[in-house]
Amino acid sequence: MTWLPPAITPIVLLLISNVFMTFAWYGHLKFTDRPLWLVVVASWGIAFIEYCFAVPANRWGHTVYSAAELKTMQEVITLTVFAAFSVLYLGERITINHLVGFALICAGAFFVFKGPLPA
Repeated sequence: MTWLPPAITPIVLLLISNVFMTFAWYGHLKFTDRPLWLVVVASWGIAFIEYCFAVPANRWGHTVYSAAELKTMQEVITLTVFAAFSVLYLGERITINHLVGFALICAGAFFVFKGPLPA
């Protein structure tokens, strides 16, 4: 992905990987009539595609971001993708409790990227 700036490439790849992983982990909830072994195998297949985006995101991203920053970025992206997925695909509601919890996680992400606090 040389056409994207190095700081943006891992974000885009992590976004794509999280869409796949969210479907791998939660997409089967709409197919409760299918045997568990079948949805496990299908989820593994989807997760393989996710890894094809996540591994390069972290490899290339580590040239710009620390491992802690990459993990934090991944968690915030995961929450964002999951919130959209749960509303649009599963038809669930996001409550104020969810939003407060997500906001607290984002506040933690701020401190990871903020750098060392003065002593």
